Amino acid sequence: MINIAKKIKNILFLWILGLFILISVFVGGVYLGKSGNSGLFNKFLFSNKIEENEEKISEKQRRYDLSSCNESTANITEELSDSVVTVAVKRLNLKSNVRSGLDLFGFFNLSPGFSPEDYEEVQQDIGTGFVVGDEKFVITNRHVVSDTKAEYKIVDKDDNEYVVSKIYRDPANDLAILQVEGLKSDSINLGDSDKIRVGEDVVAIGTALGEFRHTVTTGVISGLGRGITASDGLGGFVESIENVIQTDAAINPGNSGGPLINRCGEVIGINVAVSSNAENIAFSIPVNVLKKSLDNFENTGKFERALLGVKYSMISEQAALKNEVPVGAYVTEVVKDSSADEGGIKQGDIIISFDGVKLSEKSLSELVNKTKVGDKVKVKIYRWNEDKELELNIKMKEGLQ
Repeated sequence: MINIAKKIKNILFLWILGLFILISVFVGGVYLGKSGNSGLFNKFLFSNKIEENEEKISEKQRRYDLSSCNESTANITEELSDSVVTVAVKRLNLKSNVRSGLDLFGFFNLSPGFSPEDYEEVQQDIGTGFVVGDEKFVITNRHVVSDTKAEYKIVDKDDNEYVVSKIYRDPANDLAILQVEGLKSDSINLGDSDKIRVGEDVVAIGTALGEFRHTVTTGVISGLGRGITASDGLGGFVESIENVIQTDAAINPGNSGGPLINRCGEVIGINVAVSSNAENIAFSIPVNVLKKSLDNFENTGKFERALLGVKYSMISEQAALKNEVPVGAYVTEVVKDSSADEGGIKQGDIIISFDGVKLSEKSLSELVNKTKVGDKVKVKIYRWNEDKELELNIKMKEGLQ
């Protein structure tokens, strides 16, 4: 009996000792885990948590392979939305309590004067842009940032704001490059607009109506080589924009400057205009025009673009037969001191060919865009009032920015 009692006592002692050691190890492990010196014990206790965190990190860093050119709109949007930004401007607007009294003044045909205290500074979303290159340049339309005295800001997907430090405006195309301080958004790839086809799917991302940021719409390429007429946005003359992409993707005011994206996740166009006379008709500048501008900018540090300096209307073959004149560009205005002005082109002239190419075969803007500053080109014109053809030698000058 004595031996049995002794054995039970020893077993009980060992059991208590083992329990004490187990508790000590557990408490020590928790302490070491908190202090960051967990070693193997920490790995054992917290392995599940580590694996869970690694899964979250992996999920966060996961990128869709858009090179398959077959990703869904949702995947394209998730992948590229970070590269699309909103362009905002700071303006002075009349305070709401002042505006409320304007109807009364208008009723009595009065013209109230406003003091500086009647205005308040407001920030308004006015357009869209997208990030390109290692320099993190933001691309948008020139008309979006046309006010040379205004202060512009860039707003990213997470509503962080960045100051636009410098703007380079392309005098030949409705494009602008914005330098932005501290922008960290991803850059987007540029495609090849010469390879696109009518009927291809496209995605547009932008700040619709200057209110709804990162609005996504889809559609197809409805047409290529379209011609539209738009203001240069700088208070200058109106010039035709030719060879633009037509799409039925819903594009609204505020989408200007945003990207038109293909199924490969590449920008193929820069949204520039919508038709005011119809629905689901919008236009984009082919991205290859931007690529040429970017190449030129990287080499010279500015948009050194050659401009002819005319406002014109195209005379179709039918109109030419009716009026017994050649097919060409009818000059309605010549910019003072421009290449055209110094070369002898006058208002009322019809440009028949440019650099040896007839305008019945190629558009004038397309031919001008191929020239460089300093190039000498032969321009054949028909001078209507003298009923004769002339060949002029014109030296291409840089356009005013």
